[in-house]
Amino acid sequence: MLKAIMFDLDDTLLWDHKSVAAAFAATCNKATEKYDIDSVQLEKQVRYYAEKLYPTYEIYPFVKNIGIGTFEAMWGEFKDDGENFRLLRQTVPDFRKRAWAAGLNQLDIEDDLLAEELALIFPEERKKHVYLYNETIEVLEKLKGKYELLMLTNGSPDLQQMKLSLSPELAPYFKHIVISGDFGKGKPSQEIFKYALSLLDVDKQDVLMVGDNPMTDILGASKVGIDSVWINHGTRELTDITATFEIDRLREVIPIIQELSNS
Repeated sequence: MLKAIMFDLDDTLLWDHKSVAAAFAATCNKATEKYDIDSVQLEKQVRYYAEKLYPTYEIYPFVKNIGIGTFEAMWGEFKDDGENFRLLRQTVPDFRKRAWAAGLNQLDIEDDLLAEELALIFPEERKKHVYLYNETIEVLEKLKGKYELLMLTNGSPDLQQMKLSLSPELAPYFKHIVISGDFGKGKPSQEIFKYALSLLDVDKQDVLMVGDNPMTDILGASKVGIDSVWINHGTRELTDITATFEIDRLREVIPIIQELSNS
């Protein structure tokens, strides 16, 4: 019988893709105030070079392990304790400036001062653009008090808590919030899922994992035998990783939960 539900945060409850896109649009528009360039092309090039540059840094094995994504590294403050986070804080200014400079260079602009300025503007714009999916609160309201709710999210504790502070209505719904940077390993590791289960103190058969990422949320749940719901936004292929259920949007999880609760 279903007793508890684990939710991913980014692009499950929070519409992170929309936030990043809005921050890019606002930042790239700043560049058009100085140069006659296509802001959409600038965004495309900066995204490309950010993805290309990020894995080249010494800190990459650490950020990959706990799940700090490329575009999180473009804006997070990472005020977390520990040597790895200290190195990350030292790394990101160079990474951000190089990504913006490379994007500008592809549009035949060599302007290091502008690249540095845009690298500083993007984090501020990202903080301004915070979006929940339309049905997020609706779904959590329906589940409140009926199921034990746990948030299981990859990333820097400082950054994930910042996201929650910018969306203060979310956290009160959850009895537990587990952030990979606190735990030391991210999804899809079995260890973090087993830890989350221990907090819930229920059998794995009585838990459901809801998330958008097949390679973290769905794979991790499957490794420990937890049923999963994959929210397929149409941006990823499931490949050979099989979710128990697949939906197109968050509110479609409610009938699944009701069915599992009655079985």
